[in-house]
Amino acid sequence: MWAVVGLGNPGREYTCSRHNVGFEFIKRLARRWNTRVRKRSHLSKVAGVDRPEGKVLLVLPQTFMNSSGRAVRSLADQGGIRTGRMVVVYDDFDLPLGEIRVRREGSGGSHKGMGSIIEELGTGDVARIRIGIGPLPEQADPVEYVLSPFTETERQQLADPLERAAEALEMILTGDIDAAMNRFNAPFRPPP
Repeated sequence: MWAVVGLGNPGREYTCSRHNVGFEFIKRLARRWNTRVRKRSHLSKVAGVDRPEGKVLLVLPQTFMNSSGRAVRSLADQGGIRTGRMVVVYDDFDLPLGEIRVRREGSGGSHKGMGSIIEELGTGDVARIRIGIGPLPEQADPVEYVLSPFTETERQQLADPLERAAEALEMILTGDIDAAMNRFNAPFRPPP
């Protein structure tokens, strides 16, 4: 079984915030795969989907961003999902809006949610897809920026990166993460 974990904060006040791009990704993927993420399990809302690659669990942690690791640890400990079968999707203000990055492993960088996951699991050996929400404006408070809502124009600009992230995920689930990195890790050039 695979687990695809979208990071964000629960609650209506965070729904449209930049920090909830991971939640938005999972919700769009659920619509695409004709399911709804509603069942409560592993400190999260989850939905299981049968796919050609096997069962995939779509996960929205309900622990708030900075404690995301608690939910992912529950998936590992009680759900029996190995770190090599997890993909975490989250925002990154170090990437320009529209860019995505796929990685097989690594640190959490400045992202507290990914840092919490690594700390709880005791390893950075977790695949991830980062979706750019930046750049962080000069003099901006990072916390205020990530919790602020997207403008309508930015929301429209997110449609393509979320679609490309879904394509990258499909490649990861079929065991082709190297090809996904080669294809999606170049700077994004929107069509003219």
